[in-house]
Amino acid sequence: MTRQLALTSLLLALAAASSFTSAHAQPASPAPAIAVAPDGVTQELRLRDGTTVVGRITAVDGGQVTFVTRGGATLTVAVADVVAVTSVGGRDTGRGFWKDDPNPTRLFFGPTGRPLAKGAVYLGVYEVVMPFVQVGITDRLSVGGGTPLVFFGSGDRPYWFTPKYTLVARERTQVAVGAMHMLNLDDESVGIAYGAVTRGSRDSAVTVGVGVAYERFEDASPPVVMLGAEHRVRRNLKLMTENYLFDQGGLVSAGVRFLTGRLSADLALAAPVGVDDLVVFPMVNFVWTFQ
Repeated sequence: MTRQLALTSLLLALAAASSFTSAHAQPASPAPAIAVAPDGVTQELRLRDGTTVVGRITAVDGGQVTFVTRGGATLTVAVADVVAVTSVGGRDTGRGFWKDDPNPTRLFFGPTGRPLAKGAVYLGVYEVVMPFVQVGITDRLSVGGGTPLVFFGSGDRPYWFTPKYTLVARERTQVAVGAMHMLNLDDESVGIAYGAVTRGSRDSAVTVGVGVAYERFEDASPPVVMLGAEHRVRRNLKLMTENYLFDQGGLVSAGVRFLTGRLSADLALAAPVGVDDLVVFPMVNFVWTFQ
């Protein structure tokens, strides 16, 4: 790979930098007020004994909460036993209620067209040593950044910024533009400006993106094309692929995303194409989201 292609690959990987610092470093968010939920709202109720149920609060009276599950069962519990009540998105399937993927704005590394909601925060780490954070400023605009945990070199520590704006936010179609801008990389200011279109549902969708790598005071390089797809096969498992086409080669990857509450964990294999020797390397990512 030429220096330019290697730089582009690195930026695409780093720029997923849209969410992390360390979940453990963040204080636990307070439980929301307990109140009757409007029709159509789905809530997750957590009790002190560890029980978690999905449904809706229908009444609060005399220190008691009435909760109707998605299956129609009615529970009456003491307010003092409620640890948290959280609104959740998802859908009913023949195998129960599937909550939405907590990390829908990214594939393994590259962005989808989906926006990050106002006030939401993604905290994550890519390949163990690349932490990132992304914050929803509005329901369409988010900003983030990060820096490697391990840095070798005599120059200044590199870091990156990842602004993103969603132009179209329909139920099945989202279109976003953004930038992945890095500073202090070989004493240069470099990055990628991109556009991404996602078509489909939260469970199954295709994303197409086009990015142009740039260096300050230099002409832009040939565009990079991304083609990605995701398909959920179980409540806690999604299959994904993310592929890039460069000027003189490309990169293919495939793997899975494990979904557990607010945590998503990606495990995949990637390989460059257009090179003489086959090289396969693992990708391991963790993202925690809260609002």
